[in-house]
Amino acid sequence: MTRAKRFFFTFVLAAAILVPGFRPVAIAGPAAAAVSPSAHAQASPDWERIMTEAGLVDIQALCPDIRVDLKYSTTDNFVHQDVYGDLDKCFLQKEAVAKLAAAQKRLSELEPGWRLLVYDGARPRRVQTRFFAIVKGTPQQQYVADPAQGSIHNFGAAVDLTIVDLNGEELDMGTAFDFFGELAQPTLEQQFLLQGKLTEAQLRNRRLLRRIMTEAGFLPISNEWWHFDAFPREEVKKRYKIIE
Repeated sequence: MTRAKRFFFTFVLAAAILVPGFRPVAIAGPAAAAVSPSAHAQASPDWERIMTEAGLVDIQALCPDIRVDLKYSTTDNFVHQDVYGDLDKCFLQKEAVAKLAAAQKRLSELEPGWRLLVYDGARPRRVQTRFFAIVKGTPQQQYVADPAQGSIHNFGAAVDLTIVDLNGEELDMGTAFDFFGELAQPTLEQQFLLQGKLTEAQLRNRRLLRRIMTEAGFLPISNEWWHFDAFPREEVKKRYKIIE
């Protein structure tokens, strides 16, 4: 601590003791930073409250067998930033949760002890705006929906997920989640199998995920093996309001 800062704190302490009614006032500059290092820190939104007030449901409250690892509550994602803060619950529209529970039930029938592992569900549009700004004008832009139109995630009706086995290990899908490249695209799987870039085992794992999700009523998309929509876009927009 510098001599100036020691003098400042000594003065404030003495005034508080000797002067009745004394209250320190807000200050600026280095001394203020020393008093309150987080004074200018921006509080993270209360995502759980926002989701709940929008009528969304915590998926594990209805289906505790499903596991959750919110990638955007970590730095293990394509922006390498924690954008959800303390949020550790995944929310979806209740109809989407019912379908997800049906998918988990079907998985348990086919592979007892295996679980769905959810990476992301409902995503407020303000987060989508942040993502889109990062990829706009790059080859990765095709993988992030324009927030002006809204992603189906922004309506709480899309889910990103994978499968874990009896040991809690994620199945090998050939790429990681949030891999923005052709190798993640379901429409090109056969081509990459023939080229030796994907294996039969990786394709079996992807097909198992698609099987249980589509049997439960979800719709896959063409460029991400992990993403599924609960309803078509037009139906989603009629059913639900966007989450800001």
